[in-house]
Amino acid sequence: MSALRDALRELPKAVFADLLESDEAYLLVVDLPGVTAETADVRFENGRIVIEARREKSLPQEFRYLREDRSLFLDAELPLPPDASGDGAEASIERGVLELHLPKRTAAPERSIPITDDSSE
Repeated sequence: MSALRDALRELPKAVFADLLESDEAYLLVVDLPGVTAETADVRFENGRIVIEARREKSLPQEFRYLREDRSLFLDAELPLPPDASGDGAEASIERGVLELHLPKRTAAPERSIPITDDSSE
């Protein structure tokens, strides 16, 4: 568990993440402004949570960047807590906030997790 907390501290400064725990599960909440279910991928590989996301942004033609602090891409590999499982994991994204619900069980096999876009309702 402390490995996951340490890994969250090493995310880029523009990425905000919270880790919550209950008796049955972990909840990882990651702010990803501009990211949708179509531009994000969450999966488990070799005991790690892999999050790949890209922001969609449009720039008016008459403007140019003087400074840009938020990256277009996030590629993060986070250790899966030893008592968490990818089986039954669920992910959703609403208005750029990714929520990953990880049940507590045995080690997780490699698989992709579908992401639903709750903001399109």
